[in-house]
Amino acid sequence: MWDYTEKVMDHFLHPRNVGEIADADAVGEVGNLACGDALKLYLKLDAEGRIADAKFQTFGCASAIASASALTEIVKGKTLEEASRITNDDIALHLGGLPKEKMHCSVMGKEALESALANYRGAGPAPKEEGEIVCRCFGVTDAKIARVVRENKLTTPEQVTHYCKAGGGCGNCIPEIQAIIDDVWEKERRKKAAPGAPTARRLTNIQKIQIIQETIEKEIKPALRADGGDIELIDVVGDRVLVAFRGVCAGCPSSGVTITSVVEKKLREFVSPALRVEEVRDDDRVS
Repeated sequence: MWDYTEKVMDHFLHPRNVGEIADADAVGEVGNLACGDALKLYLKLDAEGRIADAKFQTFGCASAIASASALTEIVKGKTLEEASRITNDDIALHLGGLPKEKMHCSVMGKEALESALANYRGAGPAPKEEGEIVCRCFGVTDAKIARVVRENKLTTPEQVTHYCKAGGGCGNCIPEIQAIIDDVWEKERRKKAAPGAPTARRLTNIQKIQIIQETIEKEIKPALRADGGDIELIDVVGDRVLVAFRGVCAGCPSSGVTITSVVEKKLREFVSPALRVEEVRDDDRVS
C-alpha cells in the first residue's frame, strides 16, 4: 500500500471537476491506455482571458486521479501565462506530497496542461514526443528522459522510473537511461565550465540559512498553509536542514513523503543539491 497523504486520498475518493467541457477553449491529451495512464484536460476561459473552468477525464491509479483533480483546482483563476509556469512539483505540493514512485502522475498532469496551452495557441493536438524510443515497455523516448532528468534534477535510473516509468518494465533499457543521465549532467558541467560562464559562489553558513528560509517562506509554506499546515526551520547543520511541521502537518503519518518529495526537493533546487532535510518532532527536541 502506498503511503498517500490525506489530501491525495481526498482527491482520489472525491475528485474535483471530473467530466468534459463541450465548448472548451483548449483541450490537452497525454498518455497511452496501452501503458496504463491517460489524461484529457479541458480549459474554458472567461472574457478577461483567465481560466474560468477546468475539467478532466483520466484512466489511471489513485495518484493519477488525485494529480489531475489537484491540477484543475490550481489552474482556475489563472491567466494562461501564469498557468504555463505551473510545474509537476506544484501539483505534488498541492497534494501534500506524492510517493516518489508516483511522481510520474504529477508529470502527466503538467504535460496535459502544456498540451492544452499549445492547443489554445493553435498548435493542434500535441505532437508525438521527439526522439527515439528507449523504453519500449512504456514508449518513452530519449528526449523525454533527458527532459525529466534536467527539470527534476534526477541522478539515477530508479528516479527516472518514478518520474516517467522508463525502466519500470523489463529493465533492459536501464543502461541506456544511465547513459542519458550522464550525458545530461556532463553537458551541464561543460556549460558551467565554458569561458565567460558565471562561477558558482560559495555561500557562508549565514547566507545559506537566509536562502533556505526565503525558499521555505516563498516556495513551501503557502501550499502547506492552504491546507491548515505549516513548517518551521529549526536549524541548519552543514548540509542537514532540520525542520518541524506545524498545524495539521504535525504528526501526520505521511510527513516523510512531504519531506522528501516536496521540502527537500525545493531546497535542493533553489539552494544546493547537497542538502538533506530531516524532520524534528517536538518530543525529540531537547529544551
